[in-house]
Amino acid sequence: MTVPYSPSEAPPRIFDAKRRQDRLTRSAGRFDQADFLHVRAAENAAESLEAILRDFPVAVDLSAHPGVFDQAVRASDAAGRVGPVIATLDLAQRAAPGAQALPLDADSTDLIVSLLTLHWANDLPGALAQIRRALKPDGLFIGTLFGAGTLKELRGVLTEAELAERGGAQARVSPFADGYDGAALLQRAGFALPVSDVDRFTVRYRDLFALVRDLRAMGETNVLQGMVRPLNRRIVARAAALYAERYGLEDGRIPATFEIIHLAGWKPHESQQKPLPRGSAKTRLADALGVREMTGEEPN
Repeated sequence: MTVPYSPSEAPPRIFDAKRRQDRLTRSAGRFDQADFLHVRAAENAAESLEAILRDFPVAVDLSAHPGVFDQAVRASDAAGRVGPVIATLDLAQRAAPGAQALPLDADSTDLIVSLLTLHWANDLPGALAQIRRALKPDGLFIGTLFGAGTLKELRGVLTEAELAERGGAQARVSPFADGYDGAALLQRAGFALPVSDVDRFTVRYRDLFALVRDLRAMGETNVLQGMVRPLNRRIVARAAALYAERYGLEDGRIPATFEIIHLAGWKPHESQQKPLPRGSAKTRLADALGVREMTGEEPN
């Protein structure tokens, strides 16, 4: 059963939309130096489309870094089935409380893609509901966002270092969605045939400073709402030492965990497959599996 989303239920303001936009603006000239995560997500999305033998004449990219998906899909076997990709405004900005609705008409698009952007949305269920509304019936949504395991090492050492130096710690790494919630989120937003998968991998860096440089180039540094107290040199140095001590590899490098949640769902349409009514099965599961059915009356 789909739980309808009600926009009257104001979501908490977790992220600062202006701060987010400032981070993206500053990263614009450096993004191509650290675009490997977005390229990985885009290539996965393009690979998914290769297996779907249908056309998507009207395609929209809602990613914060437009162009990465278009490049991936043009290099894939799905290129001839996906029309020109229209890049529109970052949905994370549109999903913030008080922001205007997604600038797409209802039932207007065949395909909507959002790569590594939705984890910044203050209202993720609402953002997904807006996407579903903009799709044509039987239109497809493909999205990726960072999952809960992302940067778990960095989160831990920053918190411990700040506690040691200041006696208190501020959140420095954003809260991310749990990968197991993906299909449920799509279902809540009204999507049919929801699919969720998690891509978990480790990237090796020379040190904490190299990791932070990549995060800045991606525009993925802290944009949590409220005042952010800058980290001083002592905290950063302690965090770097803790990172190397706790997680350092034999070659002197440090690992950084990334978790990308892949989502896919269709706008409902009468032509789509539907589950059979309860009790309509003509073959018992026990017979299909070739086992003897056990009941509560079986002897011990």
